[in-house]
Amino acid sequence: MSDNEPAAAASPSRDGLRIAMLAPISWRVPPRHYGPWEQFVSLLTEGLVRRGVDVTLFATADSETGARLVATAPTGYSEDPGLSAKVWEALHISALFERAGDFDVIHNSFDFLPLTYSDLVDTPVVTTIHGFSSEQIVPVFEKYNASGYYVAISDSDRHERLDYVATIHHGIDMHEFEPGDGPGDYLLFFGRIHPDKGTAEAIDVAQKAGLPLIIAGIVQDHEYFERSVEPRLDGERVTYVGPVGPDRRGELLAGARALLHLVSFDEPFGFSVVEAMACGTPVIAHPRGSMPEIVHEGVNGFLVGSLEEAVDGVRAAASMDRTLVRASVERRFDANRMVDDYLALYHRVKALDHARRAGEGNVG
Repeated sequence: MSDNEPAAAASPSRDGLRIAMLAPISWRVPPRHYGPWEQFVSLLTEGLVRRGVDVTLFATADSETGARLVATAPTGYSEDPGLSAKVWEALHISALFERAGDFDVIHNSFDFLPLTYSDLVDTPVVTTIHGFSSEQIVPVFEKYNASGYYVAISDSDRHERLDYVATIHHGIDMHEFEPGDGPGDYLLFFGRIHPDKGTAEAIDVAQKAGLPLIIAGIVQDHEYFERSVEPRLDGERVTYVGPVGPDRRGELLAGARALLHLVSFDEPFGFSVVEAMACGTPVIAHPRGSMPEIVHEGVNGFLVGSLEEAVDGVRAAASMDRTLVRASVERRFDANRMVDDYLALYHRVKALDHARRAGEGNVG
């Protein structure tokens, strides 16, 4: 559905809520290959629509959705280098807040910038915080801490100076992922090629474990790729297949012996980790960020502190029961659970905001 012209207020849904969903515009919704925030927005939006909720999605014009679509940017600025990110982000965010009164709840999945509009409108703003790119952005969240409604995507990513209304783990569409037939004959790196993501470390582990490695993902740091990854590609023991979309993702994950997720930062969540487990594929990861909340030692993977421990984990992964690996995430990280959690939160936030504003009106 498309609605690129000024429109009348959204009509009440069977659920009685009118939700404005603000997506990022780096990529379209859903993403063609990479775009975890856009993936989250798509799964949540479509799940809400299936429940009869009236959702207006603010995203790029080439997005695909069952919701009402309002677009300013023609496509994601990461997909079209000719687009100015700042210009289209300004137009995109303002398009929603100029219509804020049409909605019961605004769900901001864009990051910190929309918060600077939030105190100018009466509609409560729920913000899913997808992590902190640096400490420099935290003051914006602090400024709107008292009036905003913040959601963490893992307990590990809660910032000590902020208040939260909930932690809601992401979910995935379990129907898109099926377990493989066996332990697999290769290892997999699936994600951005960047020093923080541990691509070179994955190559080291694969070589010591004596297994081929397939690398899939966008090249985010070209200097790192050219220096630390590309010279080690041979098309046999180490292969780079580029970005992988939904058409190949499940098959690639399901065929691997294990997913090597040796990130060197506190990752807020990690879609590929849960997607691998949904395919029955164990995950080898460092115990940082959200990983201890997702990886259960010896059940669906291993938390390791060194290259040698990672190699041991790879060897142990060969004998793991892949049906049990999938079972470990089947309910905890299903998209339907995520949608239920957010729907309950919207109703709670609507009530909390009404009570807060009523209290403010009685002051003095």
